[in-house]
Amino acid sequence: MAQVRRGGTRSGVSLLWPHHAARRVFQPGWIPETDDPLVERLKRVRVLAGMVVAFGVYTFVARDFSLEEAVENLVVACLVLLVIAPLTVGAMLLVWRRRGPLRPLRSRLSGPLRLLLAFVGAAVLMLLLLRGVAYSLPTTPLALWLMWFLGAAGIRINGNFFGTGAIHRALPPVLASVTTWLMAVPDLVTGDLHGLGLTFGVVFILGAPVLVTCIALFELHRLRRHLGIRLRDHPA
Repeated sequence: MAQVRRGGTRSGVSLLWPHHAARRVFQPGWIPETDDPLVERLKRVRVLAGMVVAFGVYTFVARDFSLEEAVENLVVACLVLLVIAPLTVGAMLLVWRRRGPLRPLRSRLSGPLRLLLAFVGAAVLMLLLLRGVAYSLPTTPLALWLMWFLGAAGIRINGNFFGTGAIHRALPPVLASVTTWLMAVPDLVTGDLHGLGLTFGVVFILGAPVLVTCIALFELHRLRRHLGIRLRDHPA
């Protein structure tokens, strides 16, 4: 019994670390493990490249980096996801219903939605703290904890895209591509090049969706070639 208590205590203490908490929340057991280490490595490279571009370009080129703006963009991306993800899944359900029953898939839909809402909630709270709403000295540790938590969570959801792989293994790359393009198009349409100039601004804005799409297509190719999984095939 003492060992159980000690183990429980260690587990509870470990969750105080943001990266452990992010792993517990955003990498639950119902998300299928990856069968392709190469694709996972590419996804990690994508995250690191995105962070370097975001911090480097805004800080040293545009000299206009703002953590508050970065979190605000994250919240906007999450809100876009709240609309796009259900629409994309709904469209695929219409495709899959021609190939099999949809009833077995219902139990798989709630988990990804819970993960998305949890991430949105953490991002919104972080934005409120940065904007000074309910911000005071006692909440400073919470702001730092959330910053670390969101970074670790971003790495987790980058791989499983809020666990949508539990619905269909090909959904995460599709949703990642759709979301990044929808986030880039408004900047191109409105001409908001973030003060980088025409050429550099267009390259900077299109860099993320093009890179994400290339990795997504490669992942879909690997799923089809090595596992026989196609997006149009019924998940069951």
